Amino acid sequence: MITRHEKSARLSRVVVANGFAFLSGITAKDRSGGAKEQTADILAQIDHFLALAGTSKSKIVTANIWLKDIGAFNEMNAAWDAWVDPEAPPARATVESRLAAEAILVEIQVQALV
Repeated sequence: MITRHEKSARLSRVVVANGFAFLSGITAKDRSGGAKEQTADILAQIDHFLALAGTSKSKIVTANIWLKDIGAFNEMNAAWDAWVDPEAPPARATVESRLAAEAILVEIQVQALV
């Protein structure tokens, strides 16, 4: 069984299948801040979407992070480190990438066990 949450014609924000929750790439709703603020905004959204799927950040198995500028790595990590479950950190990759809009500094995608 596949369950889709907050879907549009283009994508589902969350797909639950085979015991996993797959989140689409998430960007900050408020793009006025720096990488730390945008990351905190995204992580709050991730908490919301994981709850929709019936899971939480302690069950995240992998995270992919895209930064507009890899120079913001430490700034992004300040928000990440304050949020991530220190007893259950996921496998993670972080890369520099051109993102969909100029104001987007960070995008994060996660997968978690349900």
